[in-house]
Amino acid sequence: MAYTTIAKPNQYFNTLLYTGDGSASDRTITGVGFQPDWLWNKSRSNAYNHYIFDVLRGTNMLSSNATLAQEDKSPQFSAFTSDGFTIRNDAGSLAINASGVTFANWCWKANGAGVSNTDGSTTSTVSANQTSGFSVVKWVGVDTTVGHGLNAVPEMIIVKNIDDASHWFVYHKSIGNGKFLTLNETGVEQTSSTIWNATSPTSSVFTVGSGLNNANYIAYVFAPKKGFSKMGLYEGNGSDNGTFVYTGFKPAFVLYKAKGAVQSWNIQDNKRLGYNPNNAFLFPNLAQAESDITRIDLLSNGFKLKTSDAGQNGSGQGYIYMAFAENPIVTTDGLPATAR
Repeated sequence: MAYTTIAKPNQYFNTLLYTGDGSASDRTITGVGFQPDWLWNKSRSNAYNHYIFDVLRGTNMLSSNATLAQEDKSPQFSAFTSDGFTIRNDAGSLAINASGVTFANWCWKANGAGVSNTDGSTTSTVSANQTSGFSVVKWVGVDTTVGHGLNAVPEMIIVKNIDDASHWFVYHKSIGNGKFLTLNETGVEQTSSTIWNATSPTSSVFTVGSGLNNANYIAYVFAPKKGFSKMGLYEGNGSDNGTFVYTGFKPAFVLYKAKGAVQSWNIQDNKRLGYNPNNAFLFPNLAQAESDITRIDLLSNGFKLKTSDAGQNGSGQGYIYMAFAENPIVTTDGLPATAR
């Protein structure tokens, strides 16, 4: 049996970098390798908000560092393409192509235009990629079950009310169905029986409780796939010779957060710098530009913390994470992944 069913992870997740050219006419950014059904854009050089788009909401933008409702940002962001997306500069509205500004884009492939899903008590619209374990889900209402289309049990779910000012609620298997984190904040895990109704996701649905406001919602739903993605928990050791976290693949992207400490979320990837130690990181809950303090090494089979900082490797502190692969530890051809 093959180690993984995904021979080329960059067909399902990829990080793309570009520099704005200031053009006020359409500019198509290419090189993703697929249509990015979820696009997460962040300026590296400037303190701009995170810009989040997906295939079910089109040109409507959300920001992971803000509670704001979605805003229509066409024509500054006008379309997804088969290999990227089309933008133009308008610094007063959406500085996604500002001259000389560098950007990182984290891109996931779902399944294009959504389809109706009636697995839950509420009908949802779902763009689901069962191969990679990722779906974009849109629905109306709370205190209900929602179909996600993955045919696998999700281990991380990110939910946002798109109509009103509201937190980004995060479910993670490692903290359970009675707790949540908020992507837009530094806060610790919070206990609540009314966010997920104290009910774990199944292979067909997840549950949203009465603790959320009745509104239109979007969710990004993730189920782990061997050799491609992993959601887990590690414990920090408070040393610059930090904890090693085994993923079973060479990571291309790691999102992580201290669950019990007031600390920022962290994102690191394999494209910014491109070598170890990986000291280029951005914060999903902050608009600030990229920082360059040593944090982790991305290895052939996982990642290793290289700091004693409490935001990444505090002694005895638990950290939830979600990681995606650059290469599986063993390819479908039997070739091992190599270190950087």
